[in-house]
Amino acid sequence: MATYITSDCINCGACEPECPNEAISEGDEIYVIDPELCTECVGFYDHEACQAVCPVECCLPDPKHVESEAELAERALRLHADDSELKKRVDSNNYPSRFRK
Repeated sequence: MATYITSDCINCGACEPECPNEAISEGDEIYVIDPELCTECVGFYDHEACQAVCPVECCLPDPKHVESEAELAERALRLHADDSELKKRVDSNNYPSRFRK
């Protein structure tokens, strides 16, 4: 499931540079996450990086975009097609993921 940013966002921008997929951008009033780019940091971290840095905890799992770890890993591979290290980790099923905590 993609992560989304609630209306509690204070527009601080802490989350944007943490996203490995550049899925976060400044919206009209708050930051927003593109669900087509969000992989919940699967393949990169064992947590969602935006959640970890958000001072008001407004980066939450979006129940409207439920996806499996495998789907998110495949998206990460598509988004980072030139990342041979990521491909090795995913191919060997040995990659960071919040699903594996």
